Amino acid sequence: SRPDLSEDVILIGAMKDANLPKYLDDDLPLFNAIVKDLFPMAQVPPKEYGMLQNSIKSVLAERKKELVPTFVNKIIQLFETFQVRFGVMLVGPSGGGKSTIYKTLQKVMTDLRES
Repeated sequence: SRPDLSEDVILIGAMKDANLPKYLDDDLPLFNAIVKDLFPMAQVPPKEYGMLQNSIKSVLAERKKELVPTFVNKIIQLFETFQVRFGVMLVGPSGGGKSTIYKTLQKVMTDLRES
């Protein structure tokens, strides 16, 4: 909970958390433009994922995976999706990283719970 944020910023954050993981890269500029049109004065600070992000990087290194920022972001998006949805389906091409994303998040959450 962030009492220092305005209602507009909280609403934009909730919209992004619930929708961005579902959109294709080509749709993101349109979504961001619509949000900017609806809330032209709102400045949304980036979210801090601290321990989660550090643990993701650690697990990827432990599993000898390349540390690609967009891949780390996809893992965080899956985490965020689980916060607002009960059922989740990962879709994408073969070799796109779906299994690695959920297995990494599974290990990260286990490690964080045990620490």
